Amino acid sequence: MTRRHFTFPCEGAQLVATLDEAAGRTALLIVSGGNEVRAGAWNGQARFAARIAAQGFPVLRFDRRGVGDSEGENRGFRHSAPDIAAAARALHTAAPNVDRIIALGNCDAASALMLAGGAGLDGLILSNPWTIDDGAEDAPAEVVRDHYRRRLANAAAIRRLLSGKVSLVKLARSLIGAVRPARPAPQGLASEIAQGIAEFGGPIRFLVAGRDRTGLAFLSHWDKRDSRLTTCPQASHSYVEPEAQDWLAENVLHMLRT
Repeated sequence: MTRRHFTFPCEGAQLVATLDEAAGRTALLIVSGGNEVRAGAWNGQARFAARIAAQGFPVLRFDRRGVGDSEGENRGFRHSAPDIAAAARALHTAAPNVDRIIALGNCDAASALMLAGGAGLDGLILSNPWTIDDGAEDAPAEVVRDHYRRRLANAAAIRRLLSGKVSLVKLARSLIGAVRPARPAPQGLASEIAQGIAEFGGPIRFLVAGRDRTGLAFLSHWDKRDSRLTTCPQASHSYVEPEAQDWLAENVLHMLRT
């Protein structure tokens, strides 16, 4: 496997990318979430790219404008559609053997892909999409229920409750939130991202980490009957657990091979 670095233009700025080369005609484009650089936390995305490329699929990672090594102003995930589209064009140029691109985004990178209507790509792997609006005060019911399931399984937490160290007023307010019915339809950002991919014609897979509040918040806004949804119960947000990493790789490879 050969790894090479290069730059490509996006609206007057030079963006930096890393390509793990392979002979396959389907490639993976990794879109970083938040202000995370293309290597990922603890070099996790770089290792993941090498793992996928070893299976025969080219993988491109890039820093969007204003992040990491790239030039320009960082305007956040809502304004990253041009960056994603430019990265896809750069991937086709750098790997002329590629005729199909599947994108993988976690957290607000997944939301960015949805807001961009799929950004002209051939398929989407959307992990733990970010659906929490700025200024939102109440945690979604799924998040609250998950929190208390874990707390009730924790002996130390139960001792704190019995000792009077937990505010009963706050506890009651949270429990009321936990029994709230699921929202009947997406609202706010959740509605925007749903509308964003409503006309997307390619395959989509939603991945949810069962121990991640962002993923649980997404589920609170989404139709759980959606056949494109799949969950890894013991995974945290970035799939750092060995079994979660294997699960993520299996799902990504399935999409690349389909």
